[in-house]
Amino acid sequence: MPVVGTPPQPNYSPPCFSLEPRLLVDRAPLFFARALVLCACASPAPVSRQIRLNMAAAGNEEQTLLPDIEEEAEGMEREMESEDEEVEGMGVEHSEEEDEENTSEDERENEAEIQRLEEQLSINAFDYNCHVDLIKLLRQEGKLHRLRKARQKMSELFPLTEEIWLDWLKDEIRITEDESEREKVYELFERAVNDYLCPEIWLEYVQYSIGGMGAQGGIERVRSIFERALTAVGVHVTKGASIWEAYREFEIVILSTVQPPPGSVPSQEQQELLNAQLDRIHTLFRRQLAVPLMDMEGTYAEYSDWADDGVPETVTHQYRRALKQMEKCKPYEEALLVSETPKLAEYQAYIDFEMKEGDPARVQIIFERALAENCLVPDLWIKYNTYLDRQLKIKDLVLSAHERAVRNCPWTMSLWKSYLLALERHGTDHQTVTDVFEKALNAGFIQATDYVEIWQSYLDYLRRRVDFSKEWSRELDELRAAFARSLDYLKQDVEERFSESGDLSCTIMQIWAKIEALHCKNMQKARELWDSIMTKGNAKYANMWLEYYNLERSYGDAVHCRKALHRAVQCTSDYPEHVCDVLLNFERVEGSLEDWDAAVQKTGTKLNRVSEQRARVAIKEASQARQEEEKAEQRRKAKADKKGQKKSQKANTTGDKRKAEDDGEEEWGEEAELPSKRLRGEGDFGSTATEELMETESGLFGRRAPPRRKTEPPGFRKNQQRAPEAQRETQDVSKEQRKDENSVFVSNLAFNLEDPEGKLRTLFKGCGTVEQVRLVYTPKGVFRGYCYVQFEDRLAVPDALKLDRQEVDGRPMYVSPCVDKNKNPDFKVFKYNTSMEKHKIFISGLPYTCTKETLEDLFKEHGTIKAIRLVTNRSGKPKGLAYVEYENEAQASQAVLKMDGTMLENFTLSVAISNPPRRNMEEKAAPSRILGATMQRQPQGARGKGRTQISLLPRSLYRQSAPDAKAENGTVSVPHATVTDGVHGEPGTTSLDTQTKSLSNEDFARMLLKK
Repeated sequence: MPVVGTPPQPNYSPPCFSLEPRLLVDRAPLFFARALVLCACASPAPVSRQIRLNMAAAGNEEQTLLPDIEEEAEGMEREMESEDEEVEGMGVEHSEEEDEENTSEDERENEAEIQRLEEQLSINAFDYNCHVDLIKLLRQEGKLHRLRKARQKMSELFPLTEEIWLDWLKDEIRITEDESEREKVYELFERAVNDYLCPEIWLEYVQYSIGGMGAQGGIERVRSIFERALTAVGVHVTKGASIWEAYREFEIVILSTVQPPPGSVPSQEQQELLNAQLDRIHTLFRRQLAVPLMDMEGTYAEYSDWADDGVPETVTHQYRRALKQMEKCKPYEEALLVSETPKLAEYQAYIDFEMKEGDPARVQIIFERALAENCLVPDLWIKYNTYLDRQLKIKDLVLSAHERAVRNCPWTMSLWKSYLLALERHGTDHQTVTDVFEKALNAGFIQATDYVEIWQSYLDYLRRRVDFSKEWSRELDELRAAFARSLDYLKQDVEERFSESGDLSCTIMQIWAKIEALHCKNMQKARELWDSIMTKGNAKYANMWLEYYNLERSYGDAVHCRKALHRAVQCTSDYPEHVCDVLLNFERVEGSLEDWDAAVQKTGTKLNRVSEQRARVAIKEASQARQEEEKAEQRRKAKADKKGQKKSQKANTTGDKRKAEDDGEEEWGEEAELPSKRLRGEGDFGSTATEELMETESGLFGRRAPPRRKTEPPGFRKNQQRAPEAQRETQDVSKEQRKDENSVFVSNLAFNLEDPEGKLRTLFKGCGTVEQVRLVYTPKGVFRGYCYVQFEDRLAVPDALKLDRQEVDGRPMYVSPCVDKNKNPDFKVFKYNTSMEKHKIFISGLPYTCTKETLEDLFKEHGTIKAIRLVTNRSGKPKGLAYVEYENEAQASQAVLKMDGTMLENFTLSVAISNPPRRNMEEKAAPSRILGATMQRQPQGARGKGRTQISLLPRSLYRQSAPDAKAENGTVSVPHATVTDGVHGEPGTTSLDTQTKSLSNEDFARMLLKK
């Protein structure tokens, strides 16, 4: 038989394994040989003579090297001792006694801090940061017993991170002395690899197992751990190759021990061992080349050099296919490489790609990678568990994922709910399901309804265990006891914490009653339950009575159906007509004449009483509305009288002004400039087209410019001089040239803003090319504080909207879409979130001097802050309110618990989960200001919403309209429609049937000249 030499291994260097993680020894082959010698001595299994000789030779070689190693160690110790002596010989400022005192003082401080942390954990065992700090201090002080206990408690509540596990494993390995204690370390490794997918921990695990392969079956145990590591992380694109290479190195070292010495002829037994070991190495190469991993080309080149007969064609084909798959994955891996933690969006895209590809192992590994960096994202856990439940359906894998999910996100009820279903689906014993449910009750949900849902899930599970074909069973008693306990729990524990039970409609009691009626045929118990439901405030709701009626109709008798309907007619307050109809229809089918008469009488009495109540309510509401109108009218009259008194004090000035206006009336008939005084409904431009357009623009968001100040603000003259020119430029722009889809509406600007057009062009030039800036001025030429910015390209609008609330001269600038509300009446710019935002907190009671930096410093210790928003008024001044957005619900809940009621600059802070109130924008929105009166006006004074209601209309408008339709105040009124003074009549109103249309300046002038 030919001699089999060592295969060429040009790219290999001896592996470095050791008994302790990360303490690698340079002479690994000798270490393996020694381990094999120990294995041979400990194991009674037959070993060939040649293998024993090889082992002995390797052992002798190691023994010759051991003295050298010992001498080197002694030399290093002597050098260290000499260095210590030199340090001692140097001048030291502090004496040994002072060092001891400082050390003891530090120890006392650390011990006090340790006791404080332990007390805090006894109050709140779910304080994650407190656990981490305690473990760090105990490890620093070297208190191994208490450290082990602290780690154990934390691992029972939370999955531990990679760093905590590696420190724990290193400490336990260091204090392990005999072989019996190694099993405890193995158990610790098993717990570590179950928390998160971590290639580094698997590497430490296989390295530690190699140190124990001298025991009986040690090599097989190492191989088993390697195989499990490959299953867990072998397809990890970036880190899986390290496991494959370590496994291959291990098998190559084993190969070196079974090879015969050079020049000798191996026996048949030796050749069989050698061939089997070579097959293992070939198989590992082939398996690795079939998996898409980083640096696949290097592995393929390595195998080509290692294999004597070259790479088989089938292996090459699998390698090329894996290489193509790797090319598909590279963009996603590169995106993960350049993105910042937590990389959730990148992982979501990667997951969607792998799920589309359909390889379960790769889908699982990318989910695990994403969860390792986003372990506190409940939606990601839900998506992963749903995939495992529907696709893989492997019991150990599914239950492990569910268990890790609830440990990471215990506050998420849906994770506990799916966990209970998975336990039942895979046939887990009843005690385990019950234990998981009890843990769920102690998880600390943030809503009362979550407790109702988790109780419903558990009760559904108990109901499915009952065999209702038997009259009695232990499972049925357990179900009834659980129903009773759930009601007590919601009434006591949940209601005490949330001030509500979470089950307003008594859903659990309804289900219990239906089970008693349907399965147990116990209508008496069902009726008792429904009596209890009605006494909890549900008797006034028609739907509750109809549910009870349907139950009696299905499983009861006609007598109790009639009784239920009569009680429903008597008690229902929301939909009494419907309940009355049900009673009458029931008597048509089931009742006698006497029953029908009684039903008609009862329903008639009820409906009459309801009609009377509604009439009284309507009268009361009308009276209240009338009183409100009278109060508003009194306020308007008082305001008008006050203004009149002020006007009378300036009679001389007013007389001169009136005279000047009378002199100018002769020019009104000509086509000239508009008079300097304009009615509030008129626009700022002459043509009808521009009037209609200004109606669209100014009526866009229902905002009104503030009244003009009496004193001229800085920049007033400059803006006033620019106004006529700007107005003429705006008049020159036709309606066709104005493109709303390319424009944004800018408001809340300062009235005294210097060079508003130039500043706005500078602000918006980064969004796109600004085609025009249309500023809006008052008739006196004062800037109104809002304008329209039109771009050449509509793609610039989204970028412009991002500048909303940017400060301009100390005021927040509002930027919103430019939409014609005449064409889109339902369009609303501001939308409010009416749902609870569990990851965001609302803070009130802040000092007005509080800044974002102050809030960030105050709240960042409770989690990662994504955004902070200080609520301000229109002038940019803070209101003392703020919103802080965290990465997840847990951090927000922690901030609420820790910060609510704390003090900041003598202000008491109120912190709560963000739950904005619902807003009915249509009811609360103020009437939009419109120009040209093209829309029907709200009831108001002759001067609209001016501060005074003294009429400034010409006298010709005060007379009653003739039967023929006449144009008054910019509208065409139908017969009997009047326009009256805002002081003495219903101010500025017309008939509701009046059809309005815009009038030109000529029509308006002609109307005023009529006598």
